[in-house]
Amino acid sequence: MLSVDRIPDQVGYLVMTEDGAVVSSGGELENGERIANVVAGLISLCDKVDSTAFPGDKGFKKITVNYEDHAYVICLSNKKVYVVKRKTSPQPPMETDLSSNIS
Repeated sequence: MLSVDRIPDQVGYLVMTEDGAVVSSGGELENGERIANVVAGLISLCDKVDSTAFPGDKGFKKITVNYEDHAYVICLSNKKVYVVKRKTSPQPPMETDLSSNIS
């Protein structure tokens, strides 16, 4: 099994089977059945992406869900789904002047 507890800035993790059953968990995601259900639903949604609209897609490799101060990184490896919650640095909002692009 991958050593998810050694990932820099991780504050929690889940390891799930492909059908959504939690195999192990730790940190802020300890006993995270609700998060596991959300991730299973997200993976199911990704599997339903229309291949004619996105040719060449063979399923997801990695999904990242970003929030202001943390992110969930989801990946599939060896028939297990790994979910890692990582803290991130808040990014300052981008300031753009859209009026200069309008003609």
